[in-house]
Amino acid sequence: MKYWKYYLVALIVIIIDQAVKLIVHYNMEMGMPGEIVLLGDWLKLHYTLNPGMAFGVELGSDYGKLMLSLFRLVAVFGIAYYIYHLVKTKAPKGLIWCIGLILGGAIGNLIDSTFYGVLFDNHPYGSSTPWFHGQVIDMFYIDIWEGIVPHWIPLLGGKPMSLWPIFNVADSAIFIGVLIILFNQKRFFAHHDEPVKEPAAEQQGL
Repeated sequence: MKYWKYYLVALIVIIIDQAVKLIVHYNMEMGMPGEIVLLGDWLKLHYTLNPGMAFGVELGSDYGKLMLSLFRLVAVFGIAYYIYHLVKTKAPKGLIWCIGLILGGAIGNLIDSTFYGVLFDNHPYGSSTPWFHGQVIDMFYIDIWEGIVPHWIPLLGGKPMSLWPIFNVADSAIFIGVLIILFNQKRFFAHHDEPVKEPAAEQQGL
């Protein structure tokens, strides 16, 4: 149980993430026509598809999406092993819970990339295969600013974009996990900064 409770938090994130995505997919119209206001003019539900990474950045080549999906798959196994390693080395529990959140978010978006191209036929036009080419479903939209990104900005220049990107439950879990780790670096990684204690005999010059 000392290992599985951390994997359980990842499983909970996956279930919530996929449930919300399925509800959005089957009950909302995509884009502006289906937008639902949750709180004033700035918090909305907005069904959209993300073909690439965060902020909609794509890798560019014909195999870019496939490479991204495979990278996510490798990263998931790496994060899962890292949790095992942290538990085994008795790392701070708070750190392990955060990595569990990140693992759940990574798997949630990996499911979209791997299967949604087949299940929902939402893979980009011209994809070599729907497998591993599915687009991630996003829906939470904080509408602070919207406009065209200046052309001089690398990768994003010339694209329409909101100040705060549209995201999903998986993205939120990853963001929260990373944010907590950043604010607790000294506590989570203090054991790495502790000086190595020399044996008593060496300290006495023996």
